[in-house]
Amino acid sequence: MSTLYLTQQDSVLRKEDERLKVTLKGETLLDLPILKVSQVVVMGRVTVTPHTVAALMERHINLTYLTEYGRYIGRIEPAFSKNSLLRRAQYAAAFDEHRTLTLARGFVAGKLANLRVTLLRAARNTDGLDVDDAVEAIRRAERRVETVEDLDALRGHEGEGSAAYFGAFGRLIKADGFSFGKRVRRPPTDPVNALLSFGYALLANDLHAAVNVLGFDPYCGYLHADRYGRPSLALDLMEEFRPVVVDSVVLACLNKRVIQADDFAVSLGEVHNLT
Repeated sequence: MSTLYLTQQDSVLRKEDERLKVTLKGETLLDLPILKVSQVVVMGRVTVTPHTVAALMERHINLTYLTEYGRYIGRIEPAFSKNSLLRRAQYAAAFDEHRTLTLARGFVAGKLANLRVTLLRAARNTDGLDVDDAVEAIRRAERRVETVEDLDALRGHEGEGSAAYFGAFGRLIKADGFSFGKRVRRPPTDPVNALLSFGYALLANDLHAAVNVLGFDPYCGYLHADRYGRPSLALDLMEEFRPVVVDSVVLACLNKRVIQADDFAVSLGEVHNLT
């Protein structure tokens, strides 16, 4: 099963029999069996009929809403899992400082390792590029993570590794018309940051859906502090996959000229959005 992304503005998604149909002004754009869909992501002005929403919920298919430019708005989820024993174990681990640190350390260690590997792989595809300084800084952060004794220090070492990584990230971009100075999130101020933010939003949505299906509480995490409305567990799990799932794809799209500079629109001064 796969995720269905609806990006055609003013289109309509409706269920007919056991199929999902996307139409625009009476023309069918897509027609597929509902059993092939694991979740639906709506971007912008797309209508999902009430009957279709109910059908998605009955089949435990998440429905997520993003703006036309990829900013997360919200989601409609099926009823929460009935596996209370699993969630009890999850909460017990969250209240145990040692287990929380152990889990959080694993998330950060995986992230740092993938940051390092992503840099090295990308550098191999770029003649004469030297990222040894950033790789060594990430390795130092990895060694410190192994012996860290509290969450704040762990987050600090994660930040050190990420800073070294993004300090070298711009060197990996070979395409004309794109540059990257630093990671800027809210809001992204250049096309590369816009692509990264968009990719991270999609990845977070996928992981949110996955932990919900498995019966975990997406809002109870270990590395990310609890905050009302924040899916901390999904964000914890996302850390390890950011560089290999999102960053690598962004680099490939830019360096292979799949995405061009004129694919972006500027709004509110310096905010870059995908058109």
